Amino acid sequence: MIYCDKCNAVVEEGSSFCKACGAPVTASSGNASQAGAQDTGMSANVAGLLTYILGVITGIIFLVIEPYKDNSFVRFHAFQSIFFNVALVAFWIAWSIITSILSFATFGVLGLAMAGLGLIIALFILLYWLFLMYKAYRNERYKIPYIGDLAAKQAG
Repeated sequence: MIYCDKCNAVVEEGSSFCKACGAPVTASSGNASQAGAQDTGMSANVAGLLTYILGVITGIIFLVIEPYKDNSFVRFHAFQSIFFNVALVAFWIAWSIITSILSFATFGVLGLAMAGLGLIIALFILLYWLFLMYKAYRNERYKIPYIGDLAAKQAG
């Protein structure tokens, strides 16, 4: 099969123009486009899912590697992953400070209650993280409140 260089649509055998976009197609350039798509070996939805795996690290990786840095879907999920994880770090720092102060002030009584509540919050965050990966895998641009809008703005 021959693919169009411009829109990646399938071009009929013997045709010299793409029916989808009208661009001229040559057999050699169409095959090169197909080979480039096969070299990546990963669709955009899998790349979007992987942006969440290691948080900021994989978010940055997918923003700089070649076939994905130009894909707006992958860029959106990469930025959302970065912003989500930065917000989590800030939350846990604030949570730790508040827990320490309350634990010290109440001789450990509220510290134990806050530790239990922290475990429940951590479980919720884990489930939400899995939910975000699921949405990315389903090719959906699920936006986290506030963070999703920032990510969409950065992704373009």
